Amino acid sequence: MFQRQTPPAEAETGVTHISPRRMLIVDDSPLQRRILAKTLQKWGFDVFEASTAEEAFQMCAEQMPDFVISDWIMPGASGIEFCRKFREISSEEYSYFILLTSKSEKAEIAQGLDSGADDFLSKPVNLDELRARLAAGSRILEFQRELSEKNRLVNDTLVELQRVHDGINKDLQEARQLQQSLLRESHKVWAEGALSLVLRPAGHVGGDLVGFFRSDDGKLGLFAIDVSGHGISSALLTARLAGHFAAAKEHNIALRQDGSGRYLARPPSDVAAELNEIVLNEMETEHYLTLMLAFVDLSTGKATLTQAGHPHPLIQRHDGTVVQRGSGGFPVGLMSGMQFDQFELTLVPGDRLLILSDGVTECHDPLGTFLGEEGLADTLYRLKDRKGPAVLDALIRDLTHFAGSEDLPDDVSGILFEYTGSDQPR
Repeated sequence: MFQRQTPPAEAETGVTHISPRRMLIVDDSPLQRRILAKTLQKWGFDVFEASTAEEAFQMCAEQMPDFVISDWIMPGASGIEFCRKFREISSEEYSYFILLTSKSEKAEIAQGLDSGADDFLSKPVNLDELRARLAAGSRILEFQRELSEKNRLVNDTLVELQRVHDGINKDLQEARQLQQSLLRESHKVWAEGALSLVLRPAGHVGGDLVGFFRSDDGKLGLFAIDVSGHGISSALLTARLAGHFAAAKEHNIALRQDGSGRYLARPPSDVAAELNEIVLNEMETEHYLTLMLAFVDLSTGKATLTQAGHPHPLIQRHDGTVVQRGSGGFPVGLMSGMQFDQFELTLVPGDRLLILSDGVTECHDPLGTFLGEEGLADTLYRLKDRKGPAVLDALIRDLTHFAGSEDLPDDVSGILFEYTGSDQPR
């Protein structure tokens, strides 16, 4: 069967690097099997022998070989049929399949390749050629198994990253709930009016914050904050800032205690100036923030406001027209020693005051066109007959429709105060 053209010692030297070494020989001739097995054993292979394809299948079920050398012509299933079925049961680790044949026609060679064979050896077998084919097959197997190991590591890494991502996502979901809890009440009704709040971060958490509190001198405090940036660091800063406008009056920066123990409203400009120094001196952050702070006297409708870089407040009259007020102002947390202005406006029964973040006017459509102040005024006019939370809910729906996505490009927050007057029924 063999043509030996290289002495055994030289042949052995030529294959000592071949690995892996599990070899299955499939041939119906015991003599030819034995001769081939002895040569391969000298080269360091662990050799297993099968006389038929059926017997070879049983051996493969117990342990898959690294190499298969199979005769083409055998009783029962041929080498081609065995190769085809072998590929169907192959495990993730690839096995290198060599067909022994006396066939040389191109059509027959193509048939063998189509069945899954990797290489061919002609009978009688040339040992130099066999050694070279096995060395080439070994390189392919080693490369394939290195690739499989790298793929396994990549898959393991992806699984771990997914686990970490799921954990982070769960934490962010909880953080979103905690941030929403800073909005203690989203709707509140008094004899003098009704208040509605909305807080919609662009991601899981955001840098916007809105809220309210009452003073002991009959004033309603409203505050809106928009921290620069997005995400976790901005949200953490809003959480710290929320503590400075706490429901507990003794901890609220916007209130002062008089001699009788009552907590009264401070001038909003003084509050903005103090908060500016707190952010710069006590909070280690590169963020700054815009602020709108307003005190509304519920008995008269007179409001005193400080605007620190926040969008202008809006008054919507009973007929739906929108009036814009404010002077802009400098953001909080950029420069020490800043002075902040304050201004006044008056609400009459039927008016409503809106304080919105720039995520509303700077919301853009898929082409990049901003909604803008005129677009906002048109939207509010369409919503003039709606009341309370329905106004803010509809505003959010209009924004998502305008943006063409449920994921808005920026955090959106808002305050809506609908003034009914001190002598109006609840």
